[in-house]
Amino acid sequence: MGGDHGPVVTVPASLEALARADDLRIVLVGRGDAVAPYLASEAAKRLGDRIRLQEASQVVTMDEKPQDALRKKKDSSMRVAIDLVKAGEADACVSAGNTGALMATGRFVLKTVEGIDRPAIISRIRARHGHTQMLDLGANSQCTAEHLFQFAVMGAVVASDMHGITNPRIGLLNIGEEETKGDSVVQEASQLLGASKLNYIGFVEGNDIFSGEVDVVVTDGFTGNVALKSMEGLVNMLVGALKTEYTRNPLRYLGALASWPVIRSLRREFDPRTYNGASMVGLAGVVIKSHGSADAVSFGNAIRVALIEAQKGVPTQISDLLRAQSQ
Repeated sequence: MGGDHGPVVTVPASLEALARADDLRIVLVGRGDAVAPYLASEAAKRLGDRIRLQEASQVVTMDEKPQDALRKKKDSSMRVAIDLVKAGEADACVSAGNTGALMATGRFVLKTVEGIDRPAIISRIRARHGHTQMLDLGANSQCTAEHLFQFAVMGAVVASDMHGITNPRIGLLNIGEEETKGDSVVQEASQLLGASKLNYIGFVEGNDIFSGEVDVVVTDGFTGNVALKSMEGLVNMLVGALKTEYTRNPLRYLGALASWPVIRSLRREFDPRTYNGASMVGLAGVVIKSHGSADAVSFGNAIRVALIEAQKGVPTQISDLLRAQSQ
């Protein structure tokens, strides 16, 4: 029910995901009057019990305070979906709804993995060579050194399980690579990471996010969210500038036609829909946050991320790696 579009996007995306993965089952949680019409197609009927509707009478709005969602909307689609994960009736929850409410509900219902104080939001970012996993992207504006260490453990599991990276390289985001740079929190976190069994390569700067020389970038949620939104804004600005320049006059338009294969390839490579689906790692269950403005392609990618995390058992892997660090 969440996001900018609701069932008009989430249901078709679910049907497409089911067509691609034979071992997938989906429970659509929401108001029956809004969801049921999208299940009347022949394609949906052919799926039988692989897709079903779970009624939820309430919806958490995008501007609702997390505490209000927890206290006043116990039958919201968000709460019911996470309750299904808690009860073992679902292996993952995917939502395009209110991020703060989703995180608060996840923490209240599912709790955190043993050894994790705070969940974090992690997503992959296109780099020069492959991708970089980055966390936290907005869940925790203020962090201790121990929190950053825990984020590094979680990031290592995601990079390894989701993308098959053996012994992922971990960098701690700082204002410089020198050991003397940064405040006391990042300095202490660096010491914890340096003494751990993780593959910690040291401090990295903002440009290293895209270099391909690091697999996981760790930072607090305030810095991570500002960095993420800056990246998104830069991409939108560059796309707009290209459109303006290529259509400025007929000659440039012809140039655009000549370079269309390159433009199309870059567009595919950097299509933000491909990277939709941020994981709320650290919860004792899989919860994936889709961008609120996601279309069917974007939301389908969020479902794909949830499917892989559920198959890999990411929460259990995080718990196991934390234990290994303490031995």
